[in-house]
Amino acid sequence: MKRVLLLSLLLGCVWATLMAQPTHQIKGIVIEKSSRQPLEFINVLIVGMGRGATTDAQGHFTIDAVPPGIYRLQASAVGYQTVLTPEYIVSTRNLNVDIEMQENLTELEGVVVTASPFKRNVEAPLGLRSIGVQEIEKSPGANRDISRIVQSYPGVGFSPAGYRNDLVVRGGGPSENRFFLDGVEIPNINHFSTQGASGGPVGIINADLVREVNFYTGAFPTNMGNSLSSVLDFKLRDGDMERNSLKATLGASEVSLASNGHLGKKTSYLVSVRQSYLQFLFDMLGLPFLPTFTDAQFKIKTRFDARNELTVLGLAGIDNMRLNTKLEGEKAEYILSYLPKIQQETFTVGAVYHHYAGAHVQTLVASHSFMNNRNTKYKNNEETQPDNLMLRLRSVEQETKLRFENATTFGPWKVNAGVSLDYSQYTNTSFQKVYIEDQARTFDYHTALGLVRWGLFGTVSYVSPDERFTTSLGLRADANNYSSRMNKLSDQLSPRLSLSYRLIDQLYLSGSAGLYYQLPPYTALGFKGSTDKLLNKQLRYMSVSQGSLGLNWHNSTLEISMEGFYKQYDKVPFSVEDGIPLACKGNDYGVIGNELLTSTAQGRSYGVEMMVKWIIARKLNMASAITVFQSEYRKDKQSEYIASAWDNKYIVNLSGTYNFAHNWSLGMKVSAIGGAPYTPYDVEKSSLKTAWDVQGRPYYDYSLYNTGRLPAYGQLDVRVDKTFYLKRCMLGFYIDLQNLTKSSFKQPDILMSTGVIENPNATPAEQRYKMKYIEQKGGTLVPTLGITFEY
Repeated sequence: MKRVLLLSLLLGCVWATLMAQPTHQIKGIVIEKSSRQPLEFINVLIVGMGRGATTDAQGHFTIDAVPPGIYRLQASAVGYQTVLTPEYIVSTRNLNVDIEMQENLTELEGVVVTASPFKRNVEAPLGLRSIGVQEIEKSPGANRDISRIVQSYPGVGFSPAGYRNDLVVRGGGPSENRFFLDGVEIPNINHFSTQGASGGPVGIINADLVREVNFYTGAFPTNMGNSLSSVLDFKLRDGDMERNSLKATLGASEVSLASNGHLGKKTSYLVSVRQSYLQFLFDMLGLPFLPTFTDAQFKIKTRFDARNELTVLGLAGIDNMRLNTKLEGEKAEYILSYLPKIQQETFTVGAVYHHYAGAHVQTLVASHSFMNNRNTKYKNNEETQPDNLMLRLRSVEQETKLRFENATTFGPWKVNAGVSLDYSQYTNTSFQKVYIEDQARTFDYHTALGLVRWGLFGTVSYVSPDERFTTSLGLRADANNYSSRMNKLSDQLSPRLSLSYRLIDQLYLSGSAGLYYQLPPYTALGFKGSTDKLLNKQLRYMSVSQGSLGLNWHNSTLEISMEGFYKQYDKVPFSVEDGIPLACKGNDYGVIGNELLTSTAQGRSYGVEMMVKWIIARKLNMASAITVFQSEYRKDKQSEYIASAWDNKYIVNLSGTYNFAHNWSLGMKVSAIGGAPYTPYDVEKSSLKTAWDVQGRPYYDYSLYNTGRLPAYGQLDVRVDKTFYLKRCMLGFYIDLQNLTKSSFKQPDILMSTGVIENPNATPAEQRYKMKYIEQKGGTLVPTLGITFEY
């Protein structure tokens, strides 16, 4: 009996030790943004806890006994604008936070400032969404991939096929998006990206290093050029200046190891390495391609003194996609007949230098990006026979970028102006068999392109003393030395205007309008075909005139917004062979743009978005978004508009995560999207033996472009998290169930060759394969178990 009692007491002590939740400190410093001087007597509170502290004469504060969790801080004082920080994770160690505050030049009696997590931006009062740590860590169905997380927001479409994260924003194509990492432009944020576009199956950026993401769907800042549909602006965390830590994560598709800490008294660091096992997941799903990847990321930040700091960061990925030739079945046989093997290496390194000189802040950004893309395809995947070679593409893109800007604040005015200078190199050595003008041809060419690009930009912003009215006027101009059609800044003037007015308390009427330009992809600019000359010299910058008008109301926990938008595209590259705009391509593996093009296509997209977002600190994060829109293109000004490839008509998302006691959380997401248009096959052309053997897949009848439409689709995703916080470590588990209801996604039946020639006595040019149709229907439950350990 005594032994049982002693054993029970021992087990009870061990259990109590494991379950006793440790507490930590939140420490930091509050400084004045312009002077960089510490501020005393600033009240710093943890939002939703009612616990806080006041800064001392050196601007320092300490909040004790904080349990692990995700928190925002609010800093306030008479004479200063109230600040609400991004979200921070308190996990296995104390948290150090730097807070910047600005002086309130006009104190108005009776005005109560309410802190709100819903960010308002003078330059982009509409079309800007901020994504915090809570959403990044626990969004159901996203597996911590930012490109998938933003698919819950208004205007963003998603692929029901489920294994790609292409960004399709407000009816624009996947090639119309730009990405920035702490101010450094990242040309590619996805593994196995489509060259000339942007999507892929999984993102390169490790979510463990991300503090916040600003997602623009309109009113793009002038210092972030070359975008027509969206900008994703990633903000990385800073390393801990007191303690080094290690975090390991076993996720849906990869295992990662991240470290966070400091090197001396002035330098902090972040670093991560990931290795995928995505091939096992794809093999389990019965997919005929098996991708593997490795990536690495780092950030080193040095604060030389209060006025000077330097950030150096890097991002790299190594990709290898093999074909799952052992897979059986007609559908697998079809995909294996045309899909190439893909190998990619990509990296970006950059440096950002900030100098704070009172009301002036100078920023210098330098970076270099590199992508090496190799696609190889043999007929029937028989690589031992040289004559079976259908495609051998070896392509390299490099960009060296330099940007300088100065931001000056004086009273209610802010002026930001700068210049940019880029040098781009593109090489392509390609062997490809194609079927053009009723005959098989072979392209075997080498191209080398060097491109100098330059730009000017500036923005003037004004905020009225009572913050009732804000306005921003910006201008950008870009040019390059590719041709006389692109080398004048005056031909690519990009003006933009944003206005916002508070009608009543917390209710704003806002609008924006702008003209934006984007350079065609390097694959198009450097295309030579079978000649020694660049064939697309007549191309122009693509452009979109974009306007939006909307209402937004929010308080400290709830935001409701409604916005209408209109986009008018011009000078869009048009495929001479296929007779469709290049913008309607790019959501599959491979390369787009390496073909004969003209800048004659036009397009338009318009619709209405509505969003309701509800945030209760430490408890609930919920968002509901509805978009009704239309996306159309035409080949020239004289033609009629037809549905674009991205014309889904409507998108509905309802997602949320609720945090329960004892560190449990439950997340659910319901998504629905209208059916996309599709183009019927050209049966006559596809059945020709010479045509089929060239590309191993059917040809579309582009005279009937997008005359069909798929059925609508909806799915339910669920995620459950449980986290254990021990004295010096954290152990977390989650299970993510994508498509819990096993909703079926119907695609057009595939037209496929049987391999049997139905007229063997005909001449080779007239021989035809017997064809068959294969039902294409998907929709499986995809379960994922994730494990996170931090020390």
